[in-house]
Amino acid sequence: MTTSATPEGHASTGPLVARTVPLDADLAESLVGLLPTQSPVTWLRRGEGLVGWGVAAEVRTSGATRFADATKWWAETTARAVVRDEVVEPGTGLVSFGSFAFADEPGSSVLVVPEIVVGRRGDTAWVTTVGRGAIATPSVAPADEPLPPSQVSFADGALDSERWMSVVADAVARINAGDLEKVVLARDLIATAESPIDVRWPLRRLAETYPMCWTFHVDGMFGATPEMLVRRERGLVTSRVLAGTIRRTGDDDRDLALAATLARSSKDLEEHEYAVRSVADALEPHCSSMNVPEAPFVLHLPNVMHLATDVAGVVHDAATVSSLQLAEALHPSAAVGGTPTTVATELIHEIEGMERGRYAGPVGWMDATGDGEWGIALRSATLEGATVRLFAGCGIVADSDPEAELAEAQAKFVPVRDALSE
Repeated sequence: MTTSATPEGHASTGPLVARTVPLDADLAESLVGLLPTQSPVTWLRRGEGLVGWGVAAEVRTSGATRFADATKWWAETTARAVVRDEVVEPGTGLVSFGSFAFADEPGSSVLVVPEIVVGRRGDTAWVTTVGRGAIATPSVAPADEPLPPSQVSFADGALDSERWMSVVADAVARINAGDLEKVVLARDLIATAESPIDVRWPLRRLAETYPMCWTFHVDGMFGATPEMLVRRERGLVTSRVLAGTIRRTGDDDRDLALAATLARSSKDLEEHEYAVRSVADALEPHCSSMNVPEAPFVLHLPNVMHLATDVAGVVHDAATVSSLQLAEALHPSAAVGGTPTTVATELIHEIEGMERGRYAGPVGWMDATGDGEWGIALRSATLEGATVRLFAGCGIVADSDPEAELAEAQAKFVPVRDALSE
């Protein structure tokens, strides 16, 4: 585990001092439009949420203890912090943003405290300033306009289409042999521009095009996820489970018929049931009561439709278990790993043919009380300079068809792929 107080990695000195004050809601009308280029972070849905920039403190962790190490660091950081919160809403006061690796190895994870956080919830807006020692309330104004990526080209990642379909066929054979019930297999796509890409460009496009998703960015991992792994707020916990997908055609009548087909599909209902069961089983030890709907609904997004279920509960251990610890308990759910979890993740490591890094890992934010929101880093990509690595995964069950799964993966590349265009 490594910690630092600045992007350059200087050792921290003294406790963090945070101050949250109200902000004119008009100034926070476009949160994504406020982002400068300095270490931006985002968590946005339907125009509300949190954005931040600068680095007041951070911790980087890895391996099997990555969640525990980050949890310990955050507990120590918040215990020492001096906080003045004049708003007292979820997301005010001292807040950290995190992005965690999918697997124990390889992959690194990060929890970062921005120097400035601007948030909006309904008609309430605020700005939080974090530093060490005396701090001043910053001026909040729209940032400069990002330039679009130039001359972007796309190429296969670790596996081309044919090789990936053969991996899917291998997984289907193992499922039919009784080795496991479901496995989620992902593939990657590499986008290269002629010059470094400003992440604010795709973030703006994603927030505009996919308002029902959570548009996120932490330390180079960005996307617009439709799946909330866990939200904990004032004793209530919720999780949105997605599994079972069909591509939209753009024709409303045709899409309604496809939605009905999806809702009746035994293959997709089976895949969805595994995912819901894994989430409910993981949350149950932490809840005094739970609500698990008997049947899913169809979530309509611009590019695809999903079977979706919202699981809710009342937590009884909020004083000792944070939202990040709940995310750890839920990860990896059957929606991104498979069933049984251990067998599925071992098979992913054996046959998927690529390193996921932080793809399909928890991403989100947490405040000093442990409340927060953690999504699953889906419809996502990593950005490094002029190179973007896009990810897409598909749930494989007994009657999965490799060509259909390839088409589904291509559909799931669309949000980030389109966001990289002018």
